[in-house]
Amino acid sequence: MVDGKLCSLIVRTYALTARRVAPHFVSMRIGVIGTGRIGAIHANTLSRHRDVGSLILTDRDPARAQALAHRLGETAAPGVDEIFKWGVDAVVITTATSAHAELIGRAARSGLPVFCEKPIALDLPGTLQALGEVDAAGTVLQMGFQRRFDAGYMGAREAVRSGRLGRLHTVRAMTCDQSPPPVEWLPLSGGLFRDTLIHDFDVVRWVTGREIVDVYATGSDAGPAMFREAGDVDTGAAVLTLDDGTLATATATRLNGAGYDVRMELAGERDTVVVGLDDRTPVASTEPTGPPAADKPWTGFLERFGPAYEAELCAFVDVLHGARANPCDGREVLQALRVAEACERSRRERRPVRLMEIPGGAASALG
Repeated sequence: MVDGKLCSLIVRTYALTARRVAPHFVSMRIGVIGTGRIGAIHANTLSRHRDVGSLILTDRDPARAQALAHRLGETAAPGVDEIFKWGVDAVVITTATSAHAELIGRAARSGLPVFCEKPIALDLPGTLQALGEVDAAGTVLQMGFQRRFDAGYMGAREAVRSGRLGRLHTVRAMTCDQSPPPVEWLPLSGGLFRDTLIHDFDVVRWVTGREIVDVYATGSDAGPAMFREAGDVDTGAAVLTLDDGTLATATATRLNGAGYDVRMELAGERDTVVVGLDDRTPVASTEPTGPPAADKPWTGFLERFGPAYEAELCAFVDVLHGARANPCDGREVLQALRVAEACERSRRERRPVRLMEIPGGAASALG
């Protein structure tokens, strides 16, 4: 069973301001829409949580939902309609991205709180429309930026906010996938900046507490032909300027053979810290006295961020109980998507792009 007290202790390290808090549910019934890899992980977390009474699971592949429900001792529904007809207190959305905005809107119109994996949509109009429905309904939308729940990123945020680093001057963020995604998925992903680097854009904002005001981005499609055929790049880099003048870089690749490597360095006038440097980081030093290469390097995001994925669902349960503020509402995803859009424009047009050029700018809840 998930330790509810431990989860609450982890997630309450955040001090974010929420606009709305859901009512208290005595015995929650949660609908999980999508039972693929991440949906199965979230369903497993919720099924073991002592504050969740039951789950209703559904998937476009009914057999997959039925199999997961059988393993967890929960109920499977033949389709999305039944999730809303049978009655639930909240919805967790882990479907393909193309369905996110519609499902968020449907849940909002039904008065239901939602946890949704990023993104809301792959474009700004779809994102803004879904957020408008949530605002009109006055419901809760918590988004799945799991790095906000990772111990390393939480420690980095505290180091910045406490003044330990002094004036922050340089930030370096990176995400390196060990292997390319399936070729058929690439055209649906939104591209490297919207799909992968959006996590780095969000966590730069969250850790530093600053907004990104302009970007200069580029990319390389010199790897496998499938990236060029999808109009995407396999490697990308962006220089970001924050609103206090701090410089940040964010880089990503789909082809990091050594392993899954996600890190962040923050350098200030007093100290420097790094996130993601441990005995499983897939790097090897060329120095004679440097640390040895990892015996068992990270292979993917589900393994690397397992505890963070669990903690973000524990946070959602706390939000539903009215025990804490929403740690990552839809406005945060909107701001990260605007940065990704600016980077795509910069890459295509080969010029710096200011965030004010991208629609949807609004106050956020960085905390």
